[in-house]
Amino acid sequence: MKFLKRGVALALLAAFALTTQPAQAYEKDKTYKITILHTNDHHGHFWRSEYGEYGLAAQKTLVDSIRKEVAQEGGSVLLLSGGDINTGVPESDLQDAEPDFRGMNLIGYDAMAVGNHEFDNPLTVLRQQEKWAKFPFLSANIYQKSTGERLFKPWAIFTRQDIKIAVIGLTTDDTAKIGNPEYFTDIEFRKPAEEAKVVIQELNMNEKPDVIIATTHMGHYDNGDHGSNAPGDVEMARSLPAGSLAMIVGGHSQDPVCMASENKKQVNYVPGTPCAPDKQNGIWIVQAHEWGKYVGRADFEFRNGEMKMVNYQLIPVNLKKKVTWDNGKSERVLYTPEIAENPQMLSLLTPFQNKGKAQLEVKIGSVNGLLEGDRSKVRFVQTNMGRV
Repeated sequence: MKFLKRGVALALLAAFALTTQPAQAYEKDKTYKITILHTNDHHGHFWRSEYGEYGLAAQKTLVDSIRKEVAQEGGSVLLLSGGDINTGVPESDLQDAEPDFRGMNLIGYDAMAVGNHEFDNPLTVLRQQEKWAKFPFLSANIYQKSTGERLFKPWAIFTRQDIKIAVIGLTTDDTAKIGNPEYFTDIEFRKPAEEAKVVIQELNMNEKPDVIIATTHMGHYDNGDHGSNAPGDVEMARSLPAGSLAMIVGGHSQDPVCMASENKKQVNYVPGTPCAPDKQNGIWIVQAHEWGKYVGRADFEFRNGEMKMVNYQLIPVNLKKKVTWDNGKSERVLYTPEIAENPQMLSLLTPFQNKGKAQLEVKIGSVNGLLEGDRSKVRFVQTNMGRV
């Protein structure tokens, strides 16, 4: 596939509208049902937590049930990830997230955005992960400095019931600032919002999709107030032509994007309660917190070139709350009915979990003192644990 150079595309963007009419294959006046499922910031949580929460085995059961329901209603499903599959759980980290990508294959992910934590490893590891995955890694704004070429596919095309859907990938340009500089010597992270304009024009000129969706790893910041972070999904949506994207499936800020009011998220979202996604400049913005705690579900109706969201929910994956009874005893209870773990997924992941646990039990030394690993400190200053 040949992509236009950035300068040429920007010139064409100024001359032509982004709403170039596609060569449609869908039937006029027919209503199609399309469901977008999404997760983000998985961070190595392929296995259930110590309290039996989330994990890919329960997620597969949930996704399979949604696929079956949607198919019975004559609809189609697209499953996307907002990136950051890597880094967070040692059983995964020690195996370069192989169990996570193989588990995602079994669930049937269609595409993922490249997250900043994908670069916690050398590019050789990331390329190996691409080989394990049966879905594309997408990022339109990451370039190789020495060649000026993109390092990843900028988009992927999917056809659902004669509807041509383009999915763009974008990555926060903060990656160069917060990642390991040793891995970025020949990598450039361009401004994702600027690159999005280029890619939308490329798509409308070359591929002529019926729908364009972005899966991003940029963060959601209320009213675009991104502080010291690079601009995120809200800012990008406002910078694009109105409605040029049907939806942004986000990640990075690790929030359940459930709006309390215009431009303001709920502070303490309660799992299982209604969730209103954000909408900026005619573009829906969603994010499903982190670690596979939720699967986001957006149900759309497509008719005569228009995508209309008819339902949205964040579905908890066996999330629990701590309850203390009158007798002083406490336990963790489910917010919503329990989701059984898929046996096939358990069969796939159990050897990886056992291998990871065995590696962690190998004694390599001892230390007489506290290694500082508190998240509130290690995220902002160098600690002795980081220097080990």
